[in-house]
Amino acid sequence: MPFLGQDWRSPGWSWIKTEDGWKRFEFLGHRLELEGNNNELDLGELHDENKENRFANDVCEVAAKKRKKDRFNNNTKSQFFYQEKWIYVQKESTRERHGYCTLGEAFNRLDFSSAIQDIRRFNYVVKLLQLIAKSQLTSLSGAAQKNYFNVLEKIVRKVLDDQQNPRLIKDLLQDLGSTLCILIREVGKSVLVGNINIWVCRLETILNWQQQLNNLQIPKQITNGVTLSDLPLHMQNNILYRFSDGWDIVNLGQVTSTLHMLSEDRQLWKKLCQFNFAEKHFCRHLILSEKGHVDWKLMYFTLQKYYPKKEQYGDTLQFCRHCSILFWKDSGHPCTANDPDNCFMPVSPQRFIDLFKF
Repeated sequence: MPFLGQDWRSPGWSWIKTEDGWKRFEFLGHRLELEGNNNELDLGELHDENKENRFANDVCEVAAKKRKKDRFNNNTKSQFFYQEKWIYVQKESTRERHGYCTLGEAFNRLDFSSAIQDIRRFNYVVKLLQLIAKSQLTSLSGAAQKNYFNVLEKIVRKVLDDQQNPRLIKDLLQDLGSTLCILIREVGKSVLVGNINIWVCRLETILNWQQQLNNLQIPKQITNGVTLSDLPLHMQNNILYRFSDGWDIVNLGQVTSTLHMLSEDRQLWKKLCQFNFAEKHFCRHLILSEKGHVDWKLMYFTLQKYYPKKEQYGDTLQFCRHCSILFWKDSGHPCTANDPDNCFMPVSPQRFIDLFKF
């Protein structure tokens, strides 16, 4: 049976408050109707000087509010906010749900702007932005692109302020800049959402950020308390064994001669290789030193060029297999399963991208 009533998705009527109560304002006929009454107003009322002035003031007030709202939407640099920080991942149309979920919608809904303030999620969000920059940038909608670059700007400002994780952001900006250069150079061959001048401005902004990061100087901290160098050797060695990235070990080894000696330990680099790569990869890229021993440090950086490292994050997005919902664990989602904890699975950045490949 056809639906003959007014579409429930419409924005509804426009109403104006008067002394006699709320009245409906019709833009085409310039008529007011009483709420719950279909009788038209007497035309003499509109000629009344006082009511005409009040009517004009109300219309001007509505127009002023609309202009203020439009100005805010055009000038704001914040992310689009949603009350629920989860999204239903739908890949095909069903009888109950039509359409599908896109990568851009998920990026808008999951509040990555706040996630970068959490130290547990920072590396996760940066890696996700890097994967999007490499392969999925053109698939984002205009609103999602705006959110993407707003989140990226907040990350850069955060790194410049607290001077932590600059290497991660340099790698992200390098990949993003390379992608933008290719897209701008091959304009017409690839689909770009937005004017080409917008993308050129974005590329200039990225180059400016890279320059700021290259000029970043980390001042030496002066403290009267216990420093890393004051710790016993076995404790300093244990700290090095907690690192999962080779460049972090190399950088820490440049601080003092003692840390440099500890950072060259063959056993340390062997453990690092075993943690990040599979045993079968060692035989394909076996590197021996002049003394005939395996050079584990050189092997690590060689294997890194051919195989992805093991990813390790403090907190990740979760996917509910029962509800097909993507969410942050601390915010949760309306799960209908009897045992929700058994339905949750962590989502790696690459897995997040794959969820929206149709």
